[in-house]
Order: sequence, then C-alpha cells, then structure tokens
Amino acid sequence: MTTTADLLEKLPEVAQIYLSGRTLDEVECIVADLAGVARGKAMPGLKFARQSHFFLPNSIFYQTITGDWTEIEGEGFTEPDMILTPDWDTATPAPWTADWTLQVIHNVDDQQGNPVPIAPRNVLKRVVKLYNDRGWHPIVAPEMEFYLVAPNTDPAREIEPPMGRSGRRAAARQAYSMSAVDEYGPVIDDIYDFAEAQGLEIDGILQEGGAGQVELNLRHGDPVKLADEIFFFKRMIREAALRHDCYATFMAKPIAGEPGSAMHIHHSVTSESTGRNIFSAPDGTATPEFGHFISGLQRHLPSVVALIAPYVNSYRRYVPDFAAPINLAWGRDNRTTGIRVPVSDPESRRVENRLPGMDCNPYLGIAASLACGYLGLEEGEEPTAETTGDAYLDDDAIPRGLGDALDLFQANQAMEQVLGPEFCKLYAAVKSLEHKEFLQVISPWEREHLLLNV
Repeated sequence: MTTTADLLEKLPEVAQIYLSGRTLDEVECIVADLAGVARGKAMPGLKFARQSHFFLPNSIFYQTITGDWTEIEGEGFTEPDMILTPDWDTATPAPWTADWTLQVIHNVDDQQGNPVPIAPRNVLKRVVKLYNDRGWHPIVAPEMEFYLVAPNTDPAREIEPPMGRSGRRAAARQAYSMSAVDEYGPVIDDIYDFAEAQGLEIDGILQEGGAGQVELNLRHGDPVKLADEIFFFKRMIREAALRHDCYATFMAKPIAGEPGSAMHIHHSVTSESTGRNIFSAPDGTATPEFGHFISGLQRHLPSVVALIAPYVNSYRRYVPDFAAPINLAWGRDNRTTGIRVPVSDPESRRVENRLPGMDCNPYLGIAASLACGYLGLEEGEEPTAETTGDAYLDDDAIPRGLGDALDLFQANQAMEQVLGPEFCKLYAAVKSLEHKEFLQVISPWEREHLLLNV
C-alpha cells in the first residue's frame, strides 16, 4: 500500500525539507484556467499518495472571469473529463495555511493520453517545443508589478493605497524609494519568507512609481518553470497581503491617475548544439537572428495583444507617459519603446517585451511573446530602424480596446498555427463573451455626465 513516506521520495527537495518530521495534511491539486486562476481539488495527504490521477471537466477552460460559460458553435457542451496527473517537480509548500499543505501543478491530458490543447500550460509547452524542434532553447526573465491597496469590499468605491506603518497612506511618485517600501515592510517580509519556504527565488523587490506599487524581479530560466513560479507568486503575494489588512492586486490599472502594472518579459535563445546565445556572434556583435526576433515582435504583437492585455481594464494601462508602451518601436536602453534592448554583455544580449500587463495569464503571456519571436526567426525579416528618441510620439501601433484586439487575434493564421487552432477558437469565444458582458454595464461616468445633460 502506498504511504505518505513513498510520496515524499517523489517530491523535490524544498517540499521534503518543509515536511521533514511532519505529517502531510493536505494537497492542493491545481491547474491554471484561462484567467490564470487556480482550479482543482484539495485532498488529504494520504489519499493523494494512494492515487495516480484525478478528473476535472474541460469546462474549467470555458469559464469567463465573471463565472459565465461560453459554448463553441457546433461543438455542444458535454463537459468531458480530463485526466490530471501530478507534475512532481512543481510540488511546493503552501506556507500560509494553518496545516501542512502542498500545492502541486498537474499535467492535463485527454482520456487518450494526449495533452489538452486548450490548457494554458500546454499552450506554452507547445510553443517551447517549436523552439526545441529547431535546436533552440528559449530563455525568459519576467518582471512582476502589482499594487498593495486598502481593503475594498464595495466595487462601486474607488481603490485607495494601503495604510503604511507611519499611519499615512502610501504615496505616489516614490519610485525606487527604500523608505516607501518600508511603509509596508511586514508584507514584503512575509513575501520573502513564503518564497524561501516555497523554493522560489526573488532577484529583487523595489518600489515602483504608483502609490503602493511594487515590482518583483525573477531570475532568467525555462519558460514553463518561470510561468509556474508566477502562478505560485500571485497566490502567495495575495495571501501575504491579507495577513496585514490589505489586498494585493494584479489588475493592469487599478487606480485612476497612477501607472499601470506590467509583466515585462526578457527574451534570449540559446543553441542546443553550442550552448551559446543565438543573438550574439562569437565576436560579440548582434546576429541576424537578433533582428529577426525583434521583427517578429513588431509584426505579430498586435495580434496577441488580446492575450497580453486580456480585459477591458488592460487598455487603460496603455497611456502615454505613464511608464507603459503604446508602440512597437525598438531601441537600446530606451524605456519609451515597446521593445527594449537592455544594457548587457554579448552573452546576455536579450530583448524585453514591455507590452504585457500583469493581469495576463503568465502561461499565455509568455507563450504569446515567444510565439511572436519564433515567427520572426522563421520569417527572417528585418526590424524597423532603431528608435533613439521619444517613442511615445508614435501611439497608434497596437489595438486600444479588447474588441479590436480580438479581431486581430482571429485574423492571424500564422499565430493560430503556433498557439493551436483549438485554443485560439476557445479563447476568442471566452473573451468575446466577457466583452459583451462588459458592454452591458453602465459606468458611474455615464450616469454622472449623460443622465441629465444629453
């Protein structure tokens, strides 16, 4: 009979250390839905140890952010079961719980054993495999921006910054201020402690430009592993905030007049045969592949904005001079461009995509960005001339609303083949339903200015 002792042998070191001398009480068996929300089942540790898989209906991927379900025309809505098996490498503690709990991300297959093509983690794996089939290994380094805000239980009330240790609310325009970070130091301390318990490596934490806005940087690595970590980080950061009477929000634009929150993604690609960065030649100069990757971002990013800016609120972030890109220009060490080349040595030459918002599903955001670069490498086109001035002067290169973004998403057949036709069809249906639901909501602005004036 399988026991929890047998289970421990399958777990990564961080989980074994966490459970050393303790009894595993519960396991959270989870996957990310289209929005990046954790879905699954919680079960006693002993029961988890005794089973090899469990079932969930595929309808978890058909659900909108409001809880409604979409249907695909001509397919019917039968909710067949998917088979979920644990990815043991992802097992990590949930240190905020009252008992000894592990989280385990699960692989999602159909009943014939094939990866379910609409599962976001599988979409990212599909894109990574396209690189691998060409002898390449994509490397990413994400940046996470988020806000700590005062508790808000009334959707009609505007969001406020959190109360700091000083008894005053967090102030804006304090980028990189250490004293500003210290205002909510207890939350940051818990984030560090939770990350250490979970084996998640933080490259750095800093104060961003918004009131209560924080940036957390992750070290570079494998795209699927880093997406898993962001998935875990989002849950963990929310739990750390709740311990200190505040919320953590990953909305793209939670507070009017403040900067939005991005998930910048740094990209490089190594060769399987040489182990070298394909963006740099042996003499240290940039290779043609470097330009082709940038060109792919420029040519295809408009069609995946629906993935990296997935909600109506996402487009409120694309505002000139609010530290958000509104263009497809590229430049070296130029933060006004949507595509930035950071200062680096040749071995670390990389491309930063500054368009994704922190509200996107990390698996889909990274998959979309990598897909653009992959198509660029395949097409071999040259990018536009480098922008050396203020790129905010060019603000019409990307869609500025979800409806237009979905139109571009559905029109790009090359992107559909990279991400998978089944996924693209479902994603467009879910987001179209969300957009339709939003358009039926009457905002306070409309009531204030139109009720008695038009």
